[in-house]
Amino acid sequence: MNTLSILLIDDEPAQLQSLKSFLSRRGYQVFTAGDGPSGFKIVQENTIDLVLTDYRMPEWNGFVVLRKLKELNPEIDVVVMTAYGSIEDAVEIMKAGAYDYLTKPIDLDELENLIKRVREKRWLIAENRLLKEQLQEKFKFDAIISQSGEMEEVLNMAGRVAPSNATVLIRGESGTGKELIARAIHFASQRRDKPFIVINVAALSENLLESELFGHEKGAFTGAAQMRIGRFEEAHGGTLFIDEVGDIPLSVQVKLLRAIQFGQVERLGGNQQIEVDVRIIAATHRDLEEMIREGTFRDDLYYRFNVVSVWIPPLRQRKTDIPVLAEHFIAKYARENQKPIRGITREALDRLMKYHFPGNVRELENMIERAVVLCRGDYLTADDLPPTLQIESREAIFDPRNIEADYETKLRAFEKEMIQAALKETGGNQSAAARLLGISERHLRSRLEKLGMKKK
Repeated sequence: MNTLSILLIDDEPAQLQSLKSFLSRRGYQVFTAGDGPSGFKIVQENTIDLVLTDYRMPEWNGFVVLRKLKELNPEIDVVVMTAYGSIEDAVEIMKAGAYDYLTKPIDLDELENLIKRVREKRWLIAENRLLKEQLQEKFKFDAIISQSGEMEEVLNMAGRVAPSNATVLIRGESGTGKELIARAIHFASQRRDKPFIVINVAALSENLLESELFGHEKGAFTGAAQMRIGRFEEAHGGTLFIDEVGDIPLSVQVKLLRAIQFGQVERLGGNQQIEVDVRIIAATHRDLEEMIREGTFRDDLYYRFNVVSVWIPPLRQRKTDIPVLAEHFIAKYARENQKPIRGITREALDRLMKYHFPGNVRELENMIERAVVLCRGDYLTADDLPPTLQIESREAIFDPRNIEADYETKLRAFEKEMIQAALKETGGNQSAAARLLGISERHLRSRLEKLGMKKK
């Protein structure tokens, strides 16, 4: 059964109609577009497996189409059709990420064989993901599921620094998996058999933080009924992971710097220096350099933390990790909820690939857990995902970190939102809406027409 959905992009109507007729007769779902921007919009709004795009077109050429589609969803296969079939063109097209290229006039037998190869590749990828997940359990860094080049660089850096005692600063947005990387470094180090102790600075008040880090003696403060050792002492011989170091108050930063610099801590209410052998791994989502300029973070402490820096890119910048992460979370939560879910439909996966994930991997995991709980079939469907999971949703389009929508698209969306709000406020009265917006009624009518908004 032919399940591929194919988009044809070409500014020659005769070519579009000819190829559409040929592919439709073979059972494929075929979409057509006369230019790159129109084709891009179709991909945003539909689940597309394969795009056949002309190379020489006005506005966006084949390279631009290829680049934008790969940014939107790297899983989409793109084939570039060109009448200029030189070796140089072919090499550049393939380097840019195209699955293949075809020269015009199109050989229909060659086209059909190419589509069959795409279908076979997709089946193999689906099978290999499961095998890879099973094999990951045999290796270190097994908790980190990835297949992107960006994460390969992160894991490579983490693997190189793990055997040393160097302090590591892990940076990245919330939800990217900083603690997972910290754990992987610890368990790949010579300290793997010693404790891995975690302290989250953001979850503690200033007084409690100091006590948690360094411990306290009996009677050190009201409520200190007995002596308690701190996280430094707990981590002796092992690793102390300090999460969200950007939230450490200045008063505590001084004592923390001394503990790291001299390998000694002093419990609250005590006067004895206690020797500790601890490797420090720190993490933050904050801009520490800016905090130094503002005077809220000590530069000497920063240099102590920043011996080796590891930056974890956000999920929206490594979208090829989404399929393997989704499959991993589906298997995990299907087991926990005792549900016979075998995977995810291509429509649902396509919707995940187009989303910008401001909450990163943590948000993806929460989505999958919710979907597994709601799922009634063997596969997660688009209906099981949150209704807000749309590339053109208001949250996505206005998020400045969402790179799927370009600058002009964001401006148009924001302008539409303003006009719609004004019209709603005035009951559809354009004169009143124009006054509310501070523009002339003529200007408003002009913008309504250019933005393709219906007049009421």
